[in-house]
Formats: sequence, C-alpha cells, structure tokens
Amino acid sequence: MSFPTLHATIEADGVNVFYRSAGNPSCPVLLLLHGFPSSSFQFRNLIPLLSHRYHVIAPDLPGFGFTIVPEARNYKYTFDNLASTIEAFVDVLQLKKFAIYVFDYGAPTGFRLATRRPSQITGIISQNGNAYEEGLGAEFWTPVRKYWASAADFDQSLGTAEAQALVPFFALEPTAAQYTTGVPPALLSRVDPSAYTFDTALIQRPGQQLIQLSLFFDYQTNLRLYPKWQEYLRKEKPKLLAMWGENDPIFTKAGAQAFKKDLPDAEVVFVDSGHFALETHLHDYARKIDGFLSKA
Repeated sequence: MSFPTLHATIEADGVNVFYRSAGNPSCPVLLLLHGFPSSSFQFRNLIPLLSHRYHVIAPDLPGFGFTIVPEARNYKYTFDNLASTIEAFVDVLQLKKFAIYVFDYGAPTGFRLATRRPSQITGIISQNGNAYEEGLGAEFWTPVRKYWASAADFDQSLGTAEAQALVPFFALEPTAAQYTTGVPPALLSRVDPSAYTFDTALIQRPGQQLIQLSLFFDYQTNLRLYPKWQEYLRKEKPKLLAMWGENDPIFTKAGAQAFKKDLPDAEVVFVDSGHFALETHLHDYARKIDGFLSKA
C-alpha cells in the first residue's frame, strides 16, 4: 500500500523549511534533494511509489519552493549554507540513518552532508547529480564560468554584463527547455507542463534574481570540493546508484561514468532522456531505486 503525501513546515537553522513526506516513520528513510529551478514538487509522483517501503522526505531548499527564509535571518545563499540548513533539518526530524537522492543542486548539498556525516548515509542515488569536472556540459556552463571570472566576490548589484547575461535563464522558455531538451519526441508528452510553469512562477518572485545569481556565482565552490567528495567515495565506499538522463546537456553522461573511477562498485544506469529524466522515466526510477535500497 502507498501512503498519502503530507505537507508540513518546520523551523531549522532559523529557516521555515517546507517539506513533503510519506510512508511509515519506522521504515528506512530516503531524503530527496531537488535541483534548480525546481523544488520538492519535482518528486510529487515518485514519493507515492516509494512510500510503501520507505519513509520518503523531500524538503524545499532555501530560495526554492515554499521554504521561507525570514528577512531578519540575513541568509547568505551559498551551497555551504544550503547544506547547513538541510543538516539542521535532518536533526530537527531526528533522522539517524538515511539514504539520499541527489539531483542537480541537490548533489552539492547532499555531498556536503555526506562528507560531514558519513556514518549516517546508507546509500546515494545520483540522478544527474554531478561530482566531476568531466560531467559539466561545455555549452551550458560557458556563460556561468564567465560570470565566475568576472569578479572575486559576489556583486549584489547584479550590474555586470556577465550577471545580466544569465537573467533570461529564469524565464519560462529556458526553464521549459531544461525539461524537454534531450527528450525523444515520442516521450515529450510525458513531460508535465505544470512542472516548468510552476518552477518559473516561483523563481520570478521578487528577490529571486539576487538569490539565484548568488547561487550561480557560488557554484564554483562545488568544483573546488570535487576532490574532497571523490576522496569520501574512495574512503567510505557508500552504495551508489547513478541513474542519469543520458542526453542531459547540463550534467553529461560522463559525470555518471566518472563515479566508477572512485567507486568501482557503483551502479551506473542511463535512460533515454534529458535533465529532468524523472518526468519521462518515473516508473523505471521507482523500480530501480526500490531494488537498490533493498540491498543498500
């Protein structure tokens, strides 16, 4: 049987973290960490398919979805801070052991969490969640790298040409393209337009340009941490499933294959899809995740 998906908000790290959850709390825990430009909404269909055997929990990261950061918190939108908030969230929920599903921004958040608390991680599922330089698609990341090179520190005025070049990325058409690029024509009807329409509405709220460009600028810190995360894989040898949309131009299939360098026993699986492969291959993911976690 599946459990109803519940919606709640709790305070963690001074942030009101919204999350979706389902399943028996006594079951093994799976923490779902979403990416840009989405929220826990991206897991709306996966959660019910896994709740019969797992306690599934999907928070909205600060700056996304329905998580609210009080203005008085003076929150700095960096990946270190996203990870610290999720770390506090885990503590408030008293999660002692859990597997993580990491996608896009969820990967740098989740790998920080894993390296800080390796004994709590029971397994890692990476769905287009990168930890290697070779996984960065050149065309997508070129303007972002120019943004990194434009200043030593984040400029809150957002006045540089490099920052402004990224602003159109928050519009509906580029957001929709993240969902549809790389998806075979025969599968495009599986992509729910409400997903990218919802994402766009939320990242166009007041203040979002500052938040999102802060995270774009800070993404360079993740690349500097790749060696640390790779060392964690070699040392701790977590069970890992990399199941990627092989046509993703943002995080390419080379990023999935690279896990084998540091974790030879990692399971690497590809589906014929793009960045948001869960939209087109939902049941394939559910079956594979269930089988993986039952052995982890």
